[in-house]
Formats: sequence, C-alpha cells, structure tokens
Amino acid sequence: MKILGNLIWLIFGGLWSALGYVVGGLVLCITIIGIPFGLQCFKIAGLVLWPFGKKVVTTNGSGGCLSLLFNIIWLFCGGFYTAIIHLLFAFLLAITIIGIPFAMQHLKLVELSLMPFGKDIRYE
Repeated sequence: MKILGNLIWLIFGGLWSALGYVVGGLVLCITIIGIPFGLQCFKIAGLVLWPFGKKVVTTNGSGGCLSLLFNIIWLFCGGFYTAIIHLLFAFLLAITIIGIPFAMQHLKLVELSLMPFGKDIRYE
C-alpha cells in the first residue's frame, strides 16, 4: 500500500513539489549563511518525494538554541507560507474519502515545513 500511495503521490504533484524544494535548497546553498536552510529544504524534498511510510520525529539536543533561532527565521521567511499551502491542500483532499490518506501526508508536511530544525524523518 505504501508503494502504491507513493506512486500516486509522485505522479499527481509530488515530483514537482520535490523539485521546487530542491531548487529552493540549491538557491539557499549558494551563500554560506543559507546552507543550513538549504539543507532543510533538501530534507523536506525527501519527504515530499516519498511521504508514505515515513514519520516526522522531534530530536532532542540537536542544535540547541540555534535550532530555535533558525526555526524563527525559517518561520518568517517562508515557513508559515508553505505550512498554510500544505494545510490548504490537506483540507481540499480530506473532502473526499479517497483523498484522506493524501491529506494525512500533507498534515505531516505541515509539521515539517513549519519548523524543520530539530526534526528528523524516520521510516515507520
């Protein structure tokens, strides 16, 4: 079921969304200051590409107060916007019964795209 869900996700927009995050990550990695934010874009792109069978977990002690500072910067420089977009798609997909599993994946992406620092992606 995970493979089928991932293939449907990939065909109907997952590939384009992942490419958008990769391009954003590459642009951010051009400058030294943007490298941590670019790496978070690559992490989100990996989840956007194959979301079924993965979960987002909060890690303790990775980054400390810098994670909080970087999350605040991320939030004001696009994290809030991307989280709202994923929330909107989750709402639209949840209207139909067939779209509910895909809405759940968008809710998973809301959690990661809102504040990605201090979070890790694990296989279920």
